[in-house]
Amino acid sequence: MKVLILNNDFRVYWKGRLIYLQSFLSSQNISFYAVELFGNGSPYSFDTYDNNESWWTCLFPENSSDELSKQDIEKAIFTQLDKINPDIIIASSIVFYAGALGIRWAKKHKKKFVMFDDARHLQFKRQFLIQWVKDLITKQSDGFWFPSKNYYADYAYFHHKGIHFFYGFNCIDNKLFKFEGKKQSHHKIIICVARLVPIKNIDNLLRSWQLIEKNNTDYKLVIIGDGPEHDHLNQLRSDLNLNTVEFIGAIDNEVIPEYYFNAGAFILPSLSESWGLVVNEAMAAGLPVLLSYEVNAAKDLLKEGVNGFGFAPLDVNGMAEAISKYIRSDIQTKESMSNNSLEIINSMSYENMGSQLFDALISIKQQKNKLPGLLASLVINLWYGRYNKSGWDKL
Repeated sequence: MKVLILNNDFRVYWKGRLIYLQSFLSSQNISFYAVELFGNGSPYSFDTYDNNESWWTCLFPENSSDELSKQDIEKAIFTQLDKINPDIIIASSIVFYAGALGIRWAKKHKKKFVMFDDARHLQFKRQFLIQWVKDLITKQSDGFWFPSKNYYADYAYFHHKGIHFFYGFNCIDNKLFKFEGKKQSHHKIIICVARLVPIKNIDNLLRSWQLIEKNNTDYKLVIIGDGPEHDHLNQLRSDLNLNTVEFIGAIDNEVIPEYYFNAGAFILPSLSESWGLVVNEAMAAGLPVLLSYEVNAAKDLLKEGVNGFGFAPLDVNGMAEAISKYIRSDIQTKESMSNNSLEIINSMSYENMGSQLFDALISIKQQKNKLPGLLASLVINLWYGRYNKSGWDKL
């Protein structure tokens, strides 16, 4: 069997997953290929394309999508797919070029198509016609690959349409963040790792921390990351007279585990997160987590009072209370929350991802081919998707 995964770009977290999957699937006699479209234009463009693997190709390593015509993108994708001729294509949502053109090629050549997505179906409000077109195309998929079973209910429209649901791709290499020896819970540092952009809600985190400082807890807030909000947030820190907040800036990924190790807990106050893989990192490092309810990872990984506390992101007092609950916890409770984070995150590992994907591929390969009707075929052949990430950092 030949399996190809297609995405607009594979930045940051996808790299480790792909390398693991290529090795694992090869051991199961499955040929695995990765094709990304653009080398530039990603919100995570700081993580450059530098892969030399024979099974991994970037079609436009020097370009972003807005420098190319739809026809050029289509031609390059179809040429590569014709060359590899995969049995199953795994691609991002059909709102993007990769998904839209991936399903077009798959249906034309009577191959199977699997869509992966970590955005919840109900998070986006679209005009009726656009939503109808998207649903019409999406239901021609043979499989859906989601982060967890919690996503199943959000996609009720697609139940009983012959689509195989499976889970587990939003994982990291947990071993990279594990500490040697016993994790200490006495560190009086709460750490936040986030891009400094509006959707991360760091301004309300600072306002909440002002309430924490008033209680003289001796705790410190450390924020790792950079972005366009840097100057504004530093000014807000001054305006609020905060003395126990430190902005570290952007740091190399290899150094982040050390910061996790020296922290007591992790906080992510985002207004919205399609998942939030920094939560996985923090938990793999044994940290209790303080999470906005709008972080999708919280729905699976946060167990209230067991490994952390949740809060509404716009409720400054509620956020401060969640932080205070952790701070007021005794050392035994903090140690228990640390151990619980480690236990919970073990369910989201490369190994579980690989086994779930393998089982799904075998099932999907054996399914009868889904042939779209005339209307669906027409729409699929007219739909290109896009790569508009201009508003990714705002709600």
